[in-house]
Formats: sequence, structure tokens, C-alpha cells
Amino acid sequence: MLVVKRRASIPARINIIGEHTDYLGGLALPFASDHRLVLTATQAEQTSGDETVVGLWRAAGGWPATLKVESTIPIGAGMSSSAALCLAIVLCAQGSQDALAACKEAQRIEHQVLKTPCGLLDQMAMMMSTEGHAVLIDFATMDHQAFLLPSDWMFKLVDSGIRRQLSETEFGASSDAHVLSQHATQENLRVRQALDASSVELGTLLNASHASLQSIGVSTPEIDDLVAHLQSTPGVLGARMMGGGFGGMILVAVNGSEVLPDAPLISASQCGFLEEGFE
Repeated sequence: MLVVKRRASIPARINIIGEHTDYLGGLALPFASDHRLVLTATQAEQTSGDETVVGLWRAAGGWPATLKVESTIPIGAGMSSSAALCLAIVLCAQGSQDALAACKEAQRIEHQVLKTPCGLLDQMAMMMSTEGHAVLIDFATMDHQAFLLPSDWMFKLVDSGIRRQLSETEFGASSDAHVLSQHATQENLRVRQALDASSVELGTLLNASHASLQSIGVSTPEIDDLVAHLQSTPGVLGARMMGGGFGGMILVAVNGSEVLPDAPLISASQCGFLEEGFE
């Protein structure tokens, strides 16, 4: 008897600029990285796998399957490992579908099961990016377009070593709604400015973005100290905390591959995809 087997491969998300804007109808400029999560779902008599994976699978209406996850996306590091998992679940459980529909369904099960009140930045970056390009997303309209990354834009990631669960933080919240609105307005402007920016100008925008994230209370003193140290490092053009906040990776714009030699350059990869077969 033939057994259905589906395999979804989903990239991590690197957000250049446009942080904490998606749930406010703003702009962002992310791309898909080479880090990937792969979910394999093999038809079985009953569903088995990691408890959280099984919970998400059932929330997505999954069929009886053996579920196996392999991932090079670090957990709790601001690279959206949870969104990648939810997208992989949706594609394997429901099959190929419109990319935006898959993103919204992944968001739904993440809200329901993982209790993370996320926007759609992560999912759309993962499903709508193309190799060598970032994707400019307007969350007011859900329009998106490819943006060819300039050859002199070079990025590295520095791991702060601080891990967090966004469901256990004040993710997406601010004690001052006016400050949050002001951040979103200025961050949207920085996204627009980035589209025509030189690498040096982009670095300045990243620095300003981090200062703005500090103002809405999603950074930490430890992160701020590390960002400040990186910003003052020779060859670094700019640096900022990346992701929802409270820890994780720091995105660093550099003027050459020799800067921060222990960290590799990161490149823009292809979007998520689904493969289906029988065994």
C-alpha cells in the first residue's frame, strides 16, 4: 500500500528594518535566510511526534501521521523558529495553497496553540521571499514586492546568548500607546529610506531603529550594551536587535566579510516550499 509523505522546508526570517510594525499596518523589509526547518509528515495509523508539534498539527486539521522535525533555526533567537514550524505544519497538513492564505493559517494556529500574539511579518517573509532579494511588505494592504539586495549590503548575525519565549513577555505591547505609534511612524519612514540607501546610510538607519526599539521597551540592558559595543567596532556600519525583542540575534551591517570574522555573511535564500510523494 502506498503511504503519503509530505515534506515542507521553511527558511528562517532576517528582518533588515521595519520591526514591531506588522500588527500596526506598517512596512517591513525582511528576507529569507539559509537557516531552515524541515517537517516530514508520513501517513500512519495514528499521529505521533513532539507534543507541541502534534498540538499544532491537530489545530491545522492534520491527518494521522508520523511527524519529524529537523531544524537549523535557533529557538528563541529572533529568527522566527515558531512561525517556521507553524508554516511547515500548515503546508504538510493542508497541502499547497495560496501563500497569503498559508501565512494567515499559520498565524492562527500560532495564536491558538503557542499563545504568541504575532503579526504576519515572519510568515510573509518566509513564503514570499526570493533568492538574492528582500521583500517589501505593506501590512496595511498585504501588498508585497521583491527588492533586489544591493551588492554592498552585507549582513552578519551576532547571538546575544539571551533566549526568551515571546508568549511569556510583553511582546507587541507598550506601556505608552503614543510611544508605540511614534515608533511605527518613524520605523515606516526608515523602511522607505532604506530602499534608496547606501550601505553606510543603511547602517545609520539600523542604529536609529535600535534606539527606537529601546523607546518602546522591547530591548534589555544586556542587549543594549552588546549593540553599543558592535556599533563602535571598526568596519561595522550599524547594528540593531532583531525580532520581537528581549533577546536573540543582533543584525549587524558590515563593510566587508573580514569584519567580525567569527560570524559568516548571511545571504537571501528561497521561500518555503512543499514536496509530496509516496513510499
